[in-house]
Amino acid sequence: MNDTTRLIGRFGGAGLDRAAIALSGLCVVHCLASAVLLAMLSAAGGLLLNPIFHEVGLTIAIVLGAIALGRGVMEHGYVMPAAMGAFGLGIMAGAMSLPHEGGHGAETLWTVIGVGLLAFGHDLNRRAVI
Repeated sequence: MNDTTRLIGRFGGAGLDRAAIALSGLCVVHCLASAVLLAMLSAAGGLLLNPIFHEVGLTIAIVLGAIALGRGVMEHGYVMPAAMGAFGLGIMAGAMSLPHEGGHGAETLWTVIGVGLLAFGHDLNRRAVI
């Protein structure tokens, strides 16, 4: 039994999707809190806008998405949840190329849209597994 199989067995089918949905929620909170905090405290807001924070978050989202959504396709055979999740991840990755400063919130807006689509994909996957 490899590490991935043990991880999936430990969290259960729908449990991994629930964890990914919770992570998506934390991402939305981070995006919105960063914008508000940046407006209130310019110096402190810069910490939350550090590119490494976003790169690590996207990497975690990609890994969780690949495991949970890939497992779903193998288990229930529906591709739509994985396609929706991949579309959301693509939007999130594309949003990272937009400027933080002076972007008039475009980066935050596209990230929140991508996170919402990814969470929707995980929800579809969770419902298909049940």
